[in-house]
Amino acid sequence: MARVKRGVTAHAKHKKVLKAAKGFYGRRKNTIRTAKAAVDRSKQYAYRDRKVNKRNFRALWIQRINAAVREFGLSYGRFIDGLNKAGIEVDRKVLSDMAIHEPEAFGALVAASKKALEYLKDAGTKNEFEAVVN
Repeated sequence: MARVKRGVTAHAKHKKVLKAAKGFYGRRKNTIRTAKAAVDRSKQYAYRDRKVNKRNFRALWIQRINAAVREFGLSYGRFIDGLNKAGIEVDRKVLSDMAIHEPEAFGALVAASKKALEYLKDAGTKNEFEAVVN
């Protein structure tokens, strides 16, 4: 079997790792052993944080919707419950965007949600309903 010289392949692999480590601090950017460890870890963080990012954005949208709905005298949970009872399927990203950029349309959704929650008038005491819908 013929002998294989691996210089070109090894150099290319090292170059690829060092390019990915560009901008790292200290020896992590220019020593292959530390750079490889740092790049591997950075890829793990990137994979994990792509999921965390989705969580963070959903939490942000919920906070924005809650703040907007409170102006109409509802809580976030009651608003979402009302939308579900009314059969309105709008995701939280769109609701958040509507609350910021289209307050009239968002107000219409809140009104539909309140209308769907009117069954609470008959369910319990009058005060319970008034606490939910002003």
